[in-house]
Amino acid sequence: MNNAPLMPMATAVWLVENTSLTFKQISEFCKLHEVEIQGIADGDVAKGIVGYNPIIAGQLTKDELELSSKDPNRPLVLKVNEIEIESDQIKSKKYVPLSKRQDKPDSALWLIKQHAILKDSQIAKLIGITKNSVTAIRNKSYWNFNNLNPKDPVAMGLFSQTDLVKALEKAERRLKREKKQKLQQSN
Repeated sequence: MNNAPLMPMATAVWLVENTSLTFKQISEFCKLHEVEIQGIADGDVAKGIVGYNPIIAGQLTKDELELSSKDPNRPLVLKVNEIEIESDQIKSKKYVPLSKRQDKPDSALWLIKQHAILKDSQIAKLIGITKNSVTAIRNKSYWNFNNLNPKDPVAMGLFSQTDLVKALEKAERRLKREKKQKLQQSN
């Protein structure tokens, strides 16, 4: 990998001030021009920039620094953290603007009408409202029920079509289980 360290100018300032590395080594490591490193050493470049320690930042090891300090021809090697984060594993609450929050009860009504097999808790989880609100909408006892207009939550961007399909599949599996249990109890 041919990446520069985080905050290359501040890292270069720290390396100039705290190491005996050559300007060439620092410029190659920080992906800056050698003249810029010379300017940092002379105080003409990067005035007011606080040095950023690449060792504390985990971008360089002390051993790597010592080896390159002893051999002026040896380039510094950026320490790469091999951490992979899969997007499927990360679930974060998405901010819903005030203008869309008013659409949540409308979306709940749409889901109740279009996909009656979904449980109130599933609808609440999908849309991001309380289960009590969904139950009240289903029972037509919601405080603002008369002003609700069913709106497709996928079209409005409250959640994805994939999320809806997964919830429907889960509801269908639950219904099959319940039918199976009823059959077993009646026999």
